[in-house]
Amino acid sequence: MTFRKYLVLAGVTVFAATGDSMLSHGMRQAGSVSWHNLSHLFFAVANPWVAVGIVLLLGFFACYTTALSWADLTYVLPASSIGYVLLALIAKFLLHENVSTTRWLGILLISAGVGFVTQGPELTHRAPPVPKKNEVQELAGVDA
Repeated sequence: MTFRKYLVLAGVTVFAATGDSMLSHGMRQAGSVSWHNLSHLFFAVANPWVAVGIVLLLGFFACYTTALSWADLTYVLPASSIGYVLLALIAKFLLHENVSTTRWLGILLISAGVGFVTQGPELTHRAPPVPKKNEVQELAGVDA
């Protein structure tokens, strides 16, 4: 894997964790929103923490789609799930949330799984599809 690919996966991890954290912080300030009163949603999006969180999550989406363009979903999703560790650390130390022992154990299991996934190939190589008999005749201009 190239440095660029590592950078894209790091972008997926960092943008997702920081974007989600900023959204959480901003929504705590903005209060609850409801589909019955959409003006609250617009005021929430105007909160700087929420707005920056949305921009960071757009960066996550750009990196995520880039990663999916050169690697399988079964590689990208687990490899980017190391962001759960970063997210738990941010939640614990910056947002002052209680992260239980059970959650830390779950995060440890996820991290171990990431280690296993990164040892495999990033892309499943497939043989090109073999055309059916009718498709071969159509390509050759032969009527069936």
